Amino acid sequence: MKTLQDYIDKLNSLNFKEMYNNDFFWTWDKTDDELEAVFTVADALRFMREHNISTKVFESGLGISIFRDNSTRTRFSFASACNLLGLEVQDLDEKKSQIAHGETVRETANMVSFMADVIGIRDDMYIGKGHTYQKEFMDAVTEGNKDGILEQRPTLVNLQCDVDHPTQCMADMLHIIHEFGGVENLKGKKLAMTWAYSPSYGKPLSVPQGVIGLMTRFGMDVVLAHPEGYDVMPEVEEIAKKNAESSGGSFTKTNSMEEAFKNADIVYPKSWAPFAAMEKRTNLYGEGDFDGIDKLEKELLAQNAQHKDWACTEELMKTTKDGKALYLHCLPADITGVSCETGEVDASVFDRYRIPLYKEASFKPYVIAAMIMLSKFENPQDILKKLEVKAAPRIME
Repeated sequence: MKTLQDYIDKLNSLNFKEMYNNDFFWTWDKTDDELEAVFTVADALRFMREHNISTKVFESGLGISIFRDNSTRTRFSFASACNLLGLEVQDLDEKKSQIAHGETVRETANMVSFMADVIGIRDDMYIGKGHTYQKEFMDAVTEGNKDGILEQRPTLVNLQCDVDHPTQCMADMLHIIHEFGGVENLKGKKLAMTWAYSPSYGKPLSVPQGVIGLMTRFGMDVVLAHPEGYDVMPEVEEIAKKNAESSGGSFTKTNSMEEAFKNADIVYPKSWAPFAAMEKRTNLYGEGDFDGIDKLEKELLAQNAQHKDWACTEELMKTTKDGKALYLHCLPADITGVSCETGEVDASVFDRYRIPLYKEASFKPYVIAAMIMLSKFENPQDILKKLEVKAAPRIME
């Protein structure tokens, strides 16, 4: 059984100074030590909560959430993370704001950031827009801080953009680390990130891209599988290749789900829209061509329907390592015979892995809280030690 001091000792061995007062946009912007620091703080915070040690590091302040797309897990995880650390949460509902009356991003950013410590933004619907919006928003608060409007500059946690979904993929990774008993046990493990059929077409690219951009950091053999035409962003594939070379793992591609699943230790079957189609969708949106978007949707649904055999079935799961690969999903999954007629995964497979899937999701609040803490405190290990000492008399009782 670990102690809080074990986590503190681990943090003392890592170099993560650049995370202080910095944003968390993409995992590949961060060093190995910085990623390890997120995992370590997340585990420490979970340990503290399990042992009734207060994690309130803020006496006041706000966490601002901006969700420009629907969310369940990430929305509640961000709120839970802020509350865990002592921050109140205020959600910006753009429909109830003055944005419709011409309020600019610069103005909105400054007006919602009074006394804010962290901004969480989800903007994943249009290629070339989400990350750009997050950058524009944070440039505005940086300027506001320099101009003396904001006493401090809040930091950003990317709650999903068009390129990466770091809080999801970091939670996935922490789940994998726990399931396999440590990072040191991941070398040579095969992970299959595969497309799977869905009766909807517009699922973002950020999860598969985030997975190949992160999991290749740990010496694993990562396979990206999809039907022809369902490519992800080529620049993210290049990042995955470089990561694999550096970590001693591998990154390969295939158009066969069966090949990807064979002897895999971990499988992640999930639908996404083709990169080229998402680019076209963004262009149509920019032109205000909503009839064109409707036409594109119908074309893509028909294209998806040609690949209904891309599904995580019991038969495919039997071909994985010892027939017992760890099944991952960011949720909600399209479950055949449950949430849809034909979907990403057989109901029997999903039900067998339901508890591990929920555990996978449970890491996200702690990952987000760790990202916040590392960006707001230069020496979080000292803060953790003070909280432990403060709690000691109460724990002894």
